[in-house]
Formats: sequence, C-alpha cells, structure tokens
Amino acid sequence: MAAITLKGNKINTIGELPKVGSKLADFKLVQNDLSIATLSNFAGKKLVLNIFPSVDTGTCAASVRKFNEKASDLNNTTVLCISRDLPFAQQRFCGAEGLTDVVNLSDFVDGSFGKTNGLQIVDGPLAGLLSRVLIVADVDGTILYTEQVGDIVDEPNYEAALAVL
Repeated sequence: MAAITLKGNKINTIGELPKVGSKLADFKLVQNDLSIATLSNFAGKKLVLNIFPSVDTGTCAASVRKFNEKASDLNNTTVLCISRDLPFAQQRFCGAEGLTDVVNLSDFVDGSFGKTNGLQIVDGPLAGLLSRVLIVADVDGTILYTEQVGDIVDEPNYEAALAVL
C-alpha cells in the first residue's frame, strides 16, 4: 500500500507500483470507440502511461495537454492516458481541446488495471479512482521509470519520465 495525499490529507492506494526492470502487466482497457485495447495493441512501441483520477480535474487535464504537446516529438512512442472516466468523457475532453497525439483508455469496467498495478485509491474522497502515476516502458514492455505523485493535486515530473526514452 502506498501512502499519498490529497491536498495534504493522507489517502492510500491498493498496493505498490510495478518495479523498474519488471514487465508491464497485460491489460484490457476500453478505447473511445468502446473496443478493448490490450498491451499487444501497442507491441513494438515505447509507452508512456499517464495515469490519473479524472480528466475533468485541472491537474489531470494539464497532464493530458502536456503529453499531447510532447507526443509528436517522441520517436516510436505512444502516450496512453488512462483513467476510470467513461470513454465518452475522455473523447469529449480531447475533442474540445483538439488533442490528437495521445491515446485515451478507460479502466471503468472493473478497475482491474488499477488493482493489478497497485494504483487504485482505496480510501478518502477519491476511493475507487486511479492515483496519479507515470510508467514508462521500452519496446519490450520492460518498465524504465515509475512515479507515484506524492500529492494527487501535483503534476508529475514530465522531464524525468521523458528523459528515459
């Protein structure tokens, strides 16, 4: 269990993040067209997993905008923006913002992605949502970088995550 905060108030996640050097766990996440995406959909690509509670919050929206801005400059890399938002909300946000360089994926069906990766929040007002996390993996799915943001209202360290690519 990881202890994080929400505006300084302690909350906890269901477990610990996957370790650097381990392999990404396979997943089943819902795409904007309601089809299912798995890890194999992104085979041969480096991945940046930008994980957050909800695209309808200021910090989460800022992270999606920032990674969309950076994504077109990343060689053989796909940025996955993952939350428990409905795919319709993710698509609405990116459409309204003109964001086309990131891939939105939703863990709304059963929360298995958040549980498997130890990042689902288990208590406090955001219980059930995903904590703010970055995971970067190479083309073989080996994890190169992880960051569990200490206070969920803070932005992640974009530069450190992108530097490992």
